[in-house]
Amino acid sequence: MSVPPARARADYDYLIKLLLIGDSGVGKSCLLLRFSDGSFTTSFITTIGIDFKIRTIELDGKRIKLQIWDTAGQERFRTITTAYYRGAMGILLVYDVTDESSFNNIRHWIRNIEQHASDNVNKILVGNKADMDESKRAVPTSKGQALADEYGIKFFETSAKTSLNVEEVFFSIAKDIKQRLADSDTKAEPSTIKINQPDAAGGAGQAAQKSGCCS
Repeated sequence: MSVPPARARADYDYLIKLLLIGDSGVGKSCLLLRFSDGSFTTSFITTIGIDFKIRTIELDGKRIKLQIWDTAGQERFRTITTAYYRGAMGILLVYDVTDESSFNNIRHWIRNIEQHASDNVNKILVGNKADMDESKRAVPTSKGQALADEYGIKFFETSAKTSLNVEEVFFSIAKDIKQRLADSDTKAEPSTIKINQPDAAGGAGQAAQKSGCCS
């Protein structure tokens, strides 16, 4: 199948690549599915390597095409996913509010970002599964906020099941990245993809295996 000309894809002002990272089972795939497709499933199928979805939003009169990559959290896939840090413009660090170990591992994921991602990458901390009964909660909201404050990043608690803050978290990081790109529009940032250039990652999803979700 032939690749369409670049002008046929010039339907956005900015192309922003986002990365979802965190331990296996915290709900990264569910967040992505809820935001991109507006759906939710209770089945759990482990993401194999990398998957991504596209959604175009509008911010301040600009069309923003979000290319959101969902990474596998298992140790054996981390050597694969580190290649995707480079070039990411925003990273969502996701943990499960009912799983303290997934929260404690956020520091590990941040070290990975510092090692592999661009210095100016935008980050946001996400405590998922906030719809769960309080008796099952292992990480208080205040603890998540304190960690976010420590690293100087924004913090949201979300629920892919009920849609709580799902739109807000993606719009928030997209807005921050758009502002950063707008501030440096006169400079040629390597991570900025102009609309008159071919979308190099456009076909990458062909080889990506379908991701699943968690409860």
